[in-house]
Amino acid sequence: MNTENLNSGPSKTPSLQDAILVHELLGKGYHQHQIASYLKMNQGRISEIKTGKRFPQAREIADKQGKLF
Repeated sequence: MNTENLNSGPSKTPSLQDAILVHELLGKGYHQHQIASYLKMNQGRISEIKTGKRFPQAREIADKQGKLF
C-alpha cells in the first residue's frame, strides 16, 4: 500500500490573518472541521482561535472588518 499521500505533514501554524479569517468563516456558519480542512490547519488550532486562547484580538478585528462591507 502506498502511504505517501496519507500523511500530508504538519499542520500550518496560524497567523493573525488566518485567525481573522477563521472568525469570519465561523460567523458565516462554517464548522470548525470545515475551516481546518480549508486552511490545512489542525482543528485544535481552530478551537484555540475561536475561544480566544490564540489571537484574542482577531474576533474584534473580524467584527470591525465585517462592518466595513
